[in-house]
Amino acid sequence: MTEQRTDDTRKGVRRTVARTLVALAGMFVFAFALVPLYDVFCQVTGLNGKTSNQAQALVHEDADEGRVVTMQFITRGSPGLPWSLEAHTRQVRVHPGQSAEVEFTFENMGDEVSVARAVPSVTPSQASLHLRKLACFCFQNQRLAPGERFEAPLVFQLTRDLPDDIQTVTLVYTLYRQDAASSPGSGDQVRGGDA
Repeated sequence: MTEQRTDDTRKGVRRTVARTLVALAGMFVFAFALVPLYDVFCQVTGLNGKTSNQAQALVHEDADEGRVVTMQFITRGSPGLPWSLEAHTRQVRVHPGQSAEVEFTFENMGDEVSVARAVPSVTPSQASLHLRKLACFCFQNQRLAPGERFEAPLVFQLTRDLPDDIQTVTLVYTLYRQDAASSPGSGDQVRGGDA
């Protein structure tokens, strides 16, 4: 009788261990799949203000002359990166359907070559679905020598189907240091003396 109970207990323990291992493996797989799934979800829904990281085509449509949207530009650095990024124009007023261009200046104020990327986000997040970046420095890493500065354009278009209740769109660029070991062939835009 006790031998039967011992066998039943062992089977129960094995079953519990097997279920626990399967659940653990499932959580491990889900954790790795979560980031790409989240990125796809944000891209489809426009949540989190993520924008496309590739140039988009200009849509030839008449501008909505009866409506004006204020487009604001904010730039931020990040700790440990001795760069500055400044928008020449802090805001522009555009008609949906119209394309516009704004210049930005990057400067490496450090004493060594470094690589960074300007990562965009849009507020309100719903507007990210209606912002087309036709040309943007944010599509690739930037590599600057010490003291080097350069100007880069952002060419963009807000689509005509931008919701009527959105009257101001804010585009924020945050500079992030990229892997120092990245080579010019890995997507860096090489400048000046560091070719």
